Amino acid sequence: MRIDVHAHVQPPEYLKLLLNSGRYEVERGENEQLILKEKGARFLTITPQMHNPELRLAEMDAAGVDMQVLSITVPQVYFVQGQEAVDLAVLSNDYLADIVRQYPDRFRVLASIPLTADIDSAINELARSMDTLGMPGFIIGANIDGGPIDDPKYDPFFEEANRRGAVMFLHPMVPAGIEGMGQYAMAPLVGSIFDTTQAVARLIYSDFFGRFLGINVVVAHLGAAVPYLAGRFDMGYRAYPECQRLTRPPSEVIERLYLDTVSFYEPALRMALDVVGPDHILFGSDSPQVTGDMAATVQSIEHVAARRDRTKILGDNAARLYRIGG
Repeated sequence: MRIDVHAHVQPPEYLKLLLNSGRYEVERGENEQLILKEKGARFLTITPQMHNPELRLAEMDAAGVDMQVLSITVPQVYFVQGQEAVDLAVLSNDYLADIVRQYPDRFRVLASIPLTADIDSAINELARSMDTLGMPGFIIGANIDGGPIDDPKYDPFFEEANRRGAVMFLHPMVPAGIEGMGQYAMAPLVGSIFDTTQAVARLIYSDFFGRFLGINVVVAHLGAAVPYLAGRFDMGYRAYPECQRLTRPPSEVIERLYLDTVSFYEPALRMALDVVGPDHILFGSDSPQVTGDMAATVQSIEHVAARRDRTKILGDNAARLYRIGG
């Protein structure tokens, strides 16, 4: 079974609230696409497949993909605050759960968590999503509406996720410094990668991985720059007292991460395999983003991974992690 763990969807009501929030600039692109910008920089392209499961299924069938794990992409539910964020998370998670009910053999979903509301509401929505809606975990932004992911105020939420053994999918949000990324699609191409990289560094140095051993962390976009910077993270661990809260070098912590294959660049995939091993690489395509490509992802895996590891990466690892089948 081929399982794509990095795929996105939007409830129609979510889209309406997003467009009417007044926070973002909206332009119309080609093929019914909507382009969202913040401070003049493009950060999201909304495609029709995000709202049409039938279009998505046709593309999955053409690429030979059996199942996708769906989540809501940037800006998540973080563009609203308080009860509005709670209500939007509930609406979004109910919509996602309904997709699974309609197509139980084709989709699984990850919860959106209202981390811009109070922490008890975030914990309650995680519990509802996992217990009532049957979700295996949640997506979380690399920053929470501009705030750091390792802020101690989130610790009670992480404690509950840890107790439950949840999957945590770490995905970039609108990156810091976006006002300087107006040209060349710098926000999605570069800014988002370093948004994720900084988030992982914060989690490592705050000893998130030592404190929350029960949370399985999946990092989008082949781990961003993390595999490449593992040695530099170790340098920081040796050199700077504020980077020494953890009990082992960052490069050993990084080996615990799961990385999806959204890169499509074969040398990068080879490096990721060297860093975390084939048991921690998950097939992901970023479909149906304009940069996503299911067929190219499958091709890169088949070219790079050893024959014995391909079935693990294409689906077996995800089936085990997300408790699919069996």
